[in-house]
Amino acid sequence: MIKYIALFLIVLITSCQSTKKEKLENHLYTNALVNETSPYLLQHAHNPVNWMPWNETTLEKAKTENKLMIVSIGYAACHWCHVMERESFEDSTVAAVMNKNFVSVKVDREERPDVDQIYINAVQLMTGSAGWPLNVITLPDGRPVWGGTYFPKEDWIQAIDQIQTLYADDPDKLLAYASRLEEGIKSMDLITLNTDQMDFEAYDTKSIIDTWSYRFDTIHGGFRGAPKFMTPSNWNFLLRHATATQNESLLQQVELSLEKIAFGGVYDHIGGGFARYSVDERWHVPHFEKMLYDNAQLASLYSQAYAVTGNPLYKEVVEETLTFVEREMTNEEGAFYSSLDADSETESGELEEGAFYIYSEAELRTQLAEDFSLFADYYNVNDFGKWEEEGAYVLIRNQNDESFIAEHPSLDMESLSQKKKEWKAKLLDYRNRRIRPRLDDKTLTSWNGLMIKGYVDAYKVFQNPSYLEKALKNGAFLIEHQLQESGALFHSYKDGKSTINGYLEDYAAVSDAFLALYEVTLDDRWLHTSKQLVDYAFEKFFDAESGMFYFTSSDDPEIVTRNFEYRDNVIPASNSIMAKNLFVLSHHFDEKKYAETSQQMLKNIAHEMEKYPSGFSNWLDLLAHYQSKYYEIVVVGTEAQSKLKELNKNYLPNTLIAGSDTAGELPLLKGRFLDNKTLIYVCVNNTCKLPVTETEAALKLLK
Repeated sequence: MIKYIALFLIVLITSCQSTKKEKLENHLYTNALVNETSPYLLQHAHNPVNWMPWNETTLEKAKTENKLMIVSIGYAACHWCHVMERESFEDSTVAAVMNKNFVSVKVDREERPDVDQIYINAVQLMTGSAGWPLNVITLPDGRPVWGGTYFPKEDWIQAIDQIQTLYADDPDKLLAYASRLEEGIKSMDLITLNTDQMDFEAYDTKSIIDTWSYRFDTIHGGFRGAPKFMTPSNWNFLLRHATATQNESLLQQVELSLEKIAFGGVYDHIGGGFARYSVDERWHVPHFEKMLYDNAQLASLYSQAYAVTGNPLYKEVVEETLTFVEREMTNEEGAFYSSLDADSETESGELEEGAFYIYSEAELRTQLAEDFSLFADYYNVNDFGKWEEEGAYVLIRNQNDESFIAEHPSLDMESLSQKKKEWKAKLLDYRNRRIRPRLDDKTLTSWNGLMIKGYVDAYKVFQNPSYLEKALKNGAFLIEHQLQESGALFHSYKDGKSTINGYLEDYAAVSDAFLALYEVTLDDRWLHTSKQLVDYAFEKFFDAESGMFYFTSSDDPEIVTRNFEYRDNVIPASNSIMAKNLFVLSHHFDEKKYAETSQQMLKNIAHEMEKYPSGFSNWLDLLAHYQSKYYEIVVVGTEAQSKLKELNKNYLPNTLIAGSDTAGELPLLKGRFLDNKTLIYVCVNNTCKLPVTETEAALKLLK
């Protein structure tokens, strides 16, 4: 049915990612995007295509002129987006065709994830796959009729000509197709209220793990096949499950994966931080763009893994990643930027993927002098480390420091550590003389929430006060600039301007981040603000019929349909984060509504978890709260802060922490403060054991 007019809808599928050099000379063309703040939209502001932003004015123009819309969606770090821009959207011949027959709309998918998701679903239905750049043709009312990803110039012209001809000659055919496709889109991501009784404690998690484990890559870590994404929420849950069940083989797979990712070229060994994914199975060749959300979640994951294992590699990764975030992804206000481009400029002036990050042997020999041979052994400047370009290398490790020292008897751990610091400093200084990749300097509220969590998790384990300072500064920034008096959040911020009504992902991620800030500061304003965000989400996003939260606010106009985001991906789904927030807040505030909603949300998706566990790992983490004891640790007294630090060093995924150094009125604190004493209460299901005064004694009660 969906492929009814497939003869007219020939789609060439490729997928995502690049960049185009900004021209400093006078521009021949300027379109409506010049007034936008999104770096991605501004990249297209001087195309000959008469691009318009997605807004009510643009949508009304299409309806008034009865023109088809071309909706082209991408993001600033997207390689193939820039390739298509260079080949087609900068071409005056292509622009003439588009300008004559269409209202052309450019969308930054990171600014408008709601628009992106509707058309991603449409292209998925039409072609079986989707990615970025995403190019869709819609009726004047926004309903899609055709779409695909990257198109070479001639194919693009031919395709849009065909659709325009069909619209002129037989519009009823497109109208009928649009109606059928609309029904298909509305049927995707549907959630129905599950009224069955479920015993979460008895839910068969073991068989899920057993099935999931068949996909493990036991040689290179991660999951079999390529490309490889890090999927932090997968390994976060598997780490928790392995420690809870004392499953040594599973823990070994987690450790193998974290080690191989950290050894791989997907990790920036010189500047710190992670690229978005690896194109090969051994994590060697990255897709070079660096996204804030990856680095935020991986900082959390490696911190937690360090708390379990004490592996010094994990500490090194966290320290270097957060140094990268501070150096390259943070502004003076404490806000975090979104991404760095995959492409960068070469000496010849051409844009090339990875040019900023790769090295020739000659460059390395010049910079490292007599240390080159040792460096080359450590980072495989050999056949193992070759990149696709002749004579270029992506640094990659294939052994840990202990093994390397065993092969080089002149070294010990201290001298190797010193060598690595010197190598990295020299090469970072050398690299910084190159032309830098373009920065997407907009601030996204949801991703900033994830980054707060990354800093807090690192602070818990490593007790570096600067990590807490960065998290608190960003929290204050979000409250000052992104939280409105009405309780609504803005989604985006750039150059002093907050824009776009927030999505569920913003409320979920920031509520979670503020819960984390409360657990390391005991400042209850973070806890109360977290609750306020959840209450606002109930008012504007909640669907009583399904027991889930829509992705968009009821204040926003509907684009074809309102959808639910509930499948975990490289970022956990907004509904899964929200369900976990509700679970935790129900304990803090003794709020039955929160507890019941969280449980209902988990019930609603339980039937899908066993079929596709990697797409529900954050939900599985919530399920784990029900499958073992969930502890409330309450620290009350004048020494609460010092006790708190001792507790937070430990890996405690099945606990929440509350406390105060004065008398408090919150349900978990009321009546527990005693002068001149600091007591630690350990409670389960509203039943508390006798309070203790030492953290070691409290930890022993968590058994």
